[in-house]
Amino acid sequence: MDSLTNIIQTIAVYALPVLFAITAHEAAHGFMAQKLGDNTAAMLGRVTLNPVKHIDPIGTIAIPLALVLMALITQGQVGLLFGYAKPVPVRVDRLKNPRSDMIWVALAGPLSNLAQALIWGVLYYLLLGMGVTEPFFTAMCQGGVTVNAMLFAFNLFPLPPLDGGRVLVGLLPPGPALALARLEPYGFFIVMGLAISGVIGAIWMSPLMNLTFAVIKTILSPLQALLT
Repeated sequence: MDSLTNIIQTIAVYALPVLFAITAHEAAHGFMAQKLGDNTAAMLGRVTLNPVKHIDPIGTIAIPLALVLMALITQGQVGLLFGYAKPVPVRVDRLKNPRSDMIWVALAGPLSNLAQALIWGVLYYLLLGMGVTEPFFTAMCQGGVTVNAMLFAFNLFPLPPLDGGRVLVGLLPPGPALALARLEPYGFFIVMGLAISGVIGAIWMSPLMNLTFAVIKTILSPLQALLT
């Protein structure tokens, strides 16, 4: 019973942070594309924080839930947690400067996760400052920081279809950029293989997440000192 209760509590703690993280990530792509000339996502109602517009049954619900359950069953704690929503459609040919603008469209998603990590961190210190020590709420705030830091780091991995791969395609010279772009149909399977084998975790996620947590801690340190 204690194990079942722990699983339910952990799912409840991570449910909102994961949902908001993935929803805002996709909405940010659509918002940036709209600002740079492509209103495809806006016309489809995808520039919104309404999660119903973005939810993918597999990527938004099944995969994060399976990862939480697997982590609890095998380790008792949540490790690498990621997911995805329905991709926001972007018409590159409608962007004002397709090559450079696509970099900003791709970056908008991970940057939204970094912003959310900071917001959850602010909420955490505000709760402590107000004397709220309810474990569920403080754990949700900590989970929000962790989930968004994970998505920020994971999506910056430099292989399409991840955002980092699309950024790299925009930065490389035409020849190498085209070669990298051609990997996109197979990129998801390559990334999953690297994730399952632990390669991404060791060489990418851990270093980048440690740096992300250090940046967040530094930015929030004045608020922490003021409120706690």
